[in-house]
Amino acid sequence: MTSADLARIWPATGVRARAGDLELRWADDELLVALADVAARGIHDEDRMPFAVPWTRGTPDEVARSVVSYHWSIRPRVGPEELHLDLAVLVDGAPAGMQGASGSDWRVLRKVQTGSWLGREHQGHGIGTRMRVLMLELLFDGLGALEATSGAFVDNPASSAVSRRVGYLHNGVVTVAREGAAVAHRNYLMTRERWLEVRDRNASLLGAPVELEGVEALRAVLDG
Repeated sequence: MTSADLARIWPATGVRARAGDLELRWADDELLVALADVAARGIHDEDRMPFAVPWTRGTPDEVARSVVSYHWSIRPRVGPEELHLDLAVLVDGAPAGMQGASGSDWRVLRKVQTGSWLGREHQGHGIGTRMRVLMLELLFDGLGALEATSGAFVDNPASSAVSRRVGYLHNGVVTVAREGAAVAHRNYLMTRERWLEVRDRNASLLGAPVELEGVEALRAVLDG
C-alpha cells in the first residue's frame, strides 16, 4: 500500500502545509517514533509544567510512550463530529515537535482549539511562531475554520507571546487544575475576521509562500 492509497481512504494522512523550510504533516509510525524521541530529550525544565495533562513527566521512555499512545488514540478522530488533527512539525526535514487542532461539531461550528509542543533544542528560534501561523493558514484558508482558540498558563509567557505576536485577541483568564493545584490560564481567540486582518503581517513571519496539499480531500470529509 502506498501513501497515496492510504490518503485516498483516510485523507488526513495526505495533508501537508509548507512554508520554506517549515512543514506540517501527518505523522506516520516512523515519524511518530522520531517525534517521541524528540520529546523524550526534553521540552521544558523539571520545575515547569506548561500542560494541563502532565504527559512530559517520567523517564525518557515513559515520555516517548505517552507521545505514541496519545497519537495512536486520536488518529481515528478526524471527522465532522469530532476533529483531532495533530501534525508533525519538521524544519529542514527534521522532526521538531507537534502542532495540533481539536474541536467538536466541526461541521456546525468550524471552531477548534490549537495546541503544540517543541523539543527543547528547537526552542528560541522563532519556530513556535511560524508553525502557529502556518497552522492558522491550514485551518482558515484550507479547511474554512471560523474560529481558533489557544491558551497558556500564566507562568508560560513564551506561549502567550506567540499568541500575541500572531494577533490573537485576549479572551479572559480562567482557573485550571494542574498537578493538584489551581493555576490561572490565559485564553486567546482568533476569529476569521481577525485572521484576515493580520494575515499579510503574519505572512512576513513565515518568510516564504504557503503551500497546502491534500486539504480539499480532507475538507470534503469534514464538511460531509
